[in-house]
Amino acid sequence: MEWFSELPLALWIAAFLALYMAWAIGANDVANAMGTSVGSGALTVWGAILVAAIFEFCGAFFAGGHVTDTVRKGMLDLSMIDRDQLIYGMLASLASAGTLLIMATRFGLPVSTTHSIVGAIVGFGAVAIGLDAVKWGKIAQIVLSWLTSPLLAGVIAFFIFQVTRFKVLDKPDPIAQIRKLGPIFFFFVFFIIGLVTLFKGLKPLKLDLDLGQALFGSVVLGLIGTGLGIFFIRRVNLGPEDPKHRFSRVERIFVVLQILTACAIAFAHGSNDVANSIGPLAAVAHAVQGMDLGSKAPVEPWMLAIGGVGIIVGLGTWGYRVMETVGKRITELTPSRGFAAQLSAATTIVLASRMGIPISTTHTLVGAVLGVGLARGIGALDLRVVGKIIASWVATLPIAAALSIFFYYFFRGLLIP
Repeated sequence: MEWFSELPLALWIAAFLALYMAWAIGANDVANAMGTSVGSGALTVWGAILVAAIFEFCGAFFAGGHVTDTVRKGMLDLSMIDRDQLIYGMLASLASAGTLLIMATRFGLPVSTTHSIVGAIVGFGAVAIGLDAVKWGKIAQIVLSWLTSPLLAGVIAFFIFQVTRFKVLDKPDPIAQIRKLGPIFFFFVFFIIGLVTLFKGLKPLKLDLDLGQALFGSVVLGLIGTGLGIFFIRRVNLGPEDPKHRFSRVERIFVVLQILTACAIAFAHGSNDVANSIGPLAAVAHAVQGMDLGSKAPVEPWMLAIGGVGIIVGLGTWGYRVMETVGKRITELTPSRGFAAQLSAATTIVLASRMGIPISTTHTLVGAVLGVGLARGIGALDLRVVGKIIASWVATLPIAAALSIFFYYFFRGLLIP
């Protein structure tokens, strides 16, 4: 078959499906990142959409191009695949992963975008090409990270919230404590924001720093955050002096901290998870141009724009469903609890990024929320909701693989003349 004759149609379909996938990511995955802020009351739904619109798009557009090759060729041995198989398979992966995410969003279930796209790629690869084409070692590494990331985030969130509770909230004068320790919280938030930004590479901006440079820049940013924290805490109106309102006054500080961590997570999510939508698109564009399948696929600005715009539209249209689950149904959140969860998630993202471990933002954030809930006792968790979420995680891989097999044969039949 002359695959060249299918170039325009295949590329148009790929662009549409990449937009569809990005929309699904925005509806499900971005809602995870914003859910804690909405659930705690730190941000309204529209405030969360505005924050996500700015930082998700910036992360996707300016720093999203360097992770697409993992999706494109990290899961399969490209030496065993011809161009047609790659094109049909990547179209199938986008269609199946996007459909699965929309199904999960309909029921308010936070599932992993990475789970979805990896399951889809493995599904079409194993059936259309053969089991030998799948890089099972890479798959095992990713699956292991799906187990470890929520555990790590949960432990860190448990620790952060316990420190917050024992050092601030449970003290006789929490106002005095937050004035004393607040600048330290600001330091760590700005420090983690720096690491999230720098460890994500910003390679398109030629800011690929080594560990020492990244740590130095993050410490400087942390010190700036300390100064801003001192300035803010001294001048913010914490409300009436009535002891009955002392906790609400303290929570006002944590509202600011939580919004800052939400910005960091949104940027990190945009830079990382946009690859799940534009990685297959880049692969199709690469293949239809007749280039070597093993070479690096260039990511064009229009591809990044498709990913960024789709993510924002998805959050604005359907994101409220998953935000409600993460922010309200797992456990009751306040700004201090949401801050602990989000700072934990951002810290886990930093650690995993530095070690080169692919992680699920969804699993990380849900694990962090669970950690905060456990810090208050097992009774603070809605175990039925937790059970449904875990069941959806387990089902994601096989469902994505099955859908991908269906769509693979669908697109093969559609594009073969």
